[in-house]
Amino acid sequence: MIRYMLVAVLSSIVALLLFAATRPDSFRVERSTLVQAPPAAIQPLIEDFHRWTAWSPWEHRDPAMKRTYSGAERGIGAAYAWEGNSEVGSGRMEILESTPQKIVIKLDFITPFEGHNTAEFTLVPEGNSTRVGWAMFGPANYLSKVMGLLFNMDKMIGKDFEAGLASLKTAAETQK
Repeated sequence: MIRYMLVAVLSSIVALLLFAATRPDSFRVERSTLVQAPPAAIQPLIEDFHRWTAWSPWEHRDPAMKRTYSGAERGIGAAYAWEGNSEVGSGRMEILESTPQKIVIKLDFITPFEGHNTAEFTLVPEGNSTRVGWAMFGPANYLSKVMGLLFNMDKMIGKDFEAGLASLKTAAETQK
């Protein structure tokens, strides 16, 4: 009886691991919001990492987080590295592209899990407002695929994007 249960459990684990291998080789998480401001008022809040403390959902999760800024002051070549507690981990971002319509950021996580992704902000005018999109995408290695069976990355990161976009909206709509 125990042997059959063991075989059933092992078979289930093998089936899950095989199923994980069939999952997509990349991922994408994306959210957007409508901001009552022109792209020119929103772009500086994104392309200047010093201003992320006003709206980024991760900036206040570790009051002792160490931040290092390098490269350009803002825009292409601006870089930001962080080291924090287990909630924020450590990593580095660098702006690769910055136009009035799009900001592309190379995003490298070091801890708690290594990952090399791209973050992309899009700014699309809609009348007197701007549709701001925030996406993160990158490769999904085998471990990511297995973790994806247990955790819904879109829901986990998506709620942070929603909170960040809400704060970005407030910052853009209330700046003087």
